[in-house]
Amino acid sequence: MSTFILEALNDAKNTLEKFISNETNIAAMEKSIKVFIETLNNGGRIYSCGNGGSMCDSMHFAEELTGRYRKDRRALAAMSFSDPSHMSCVGNDFGYDAIFQKMVEAFGQKGDSLLAISTSGNSPNVINAVNEAKARGVTTIGLLGKDGGKLKDMVDIPIIVESKLTDRIQEIHIKIIHNFIEGIERELFPEHY
Repeated sequence: MSTFILEALNDAKNTLEKFISNETNIAAMEKSIKVFIETLNNGGRIYSCGNGGSMCDSMHFAEELTGRYRKDRRALAAMSFSDPSHMSCVGNDFGYDAIFQKMVEAFGQKGDSLLAISTSGNSPNVINAVNEAKARGVTTIGLLGKDGGKLKDMVDIPIIVESKLTDRIQEIHIKIIHNFIEGIERELFPEHY
């Protein structure tokens, strides 16, 4: 049993080290943090979306912005597109591929930003959300996996975790999300750091 555990942990470590060693990834993360800060400083909102585990990451990102990360501070304008009643309504009436696009249509404004999370980079409903966001002047950041899929060329800032394993991709995605939140807090609430 311990062999499997060590192999899994070493695989996770190697995936993280590979991600860190690519300077493009770190630069894209820094650029993303600046976009999020600019969005908030200008009175905009940060949105996020994804499917399955990526939806959980989307919700995690939004709740730590509206709630707290490490220290108490004012809530930040963030929303995960994860409302079950909206998803069942739009999924039933328009199809599952429209569930995130309709949320961007309802809320997206020029100056807002969208964190689009897809481990494959090819989720049709995330692609549709990005298309709608771009049409509305919403800056798009993609947390992607594998080779980045279609979304890597669609989003304003792609961040790609190059792994074929969805679980490894998601493990790095949550580390990136925590870095986003810390970067935002360091700028907006320097007294906490």
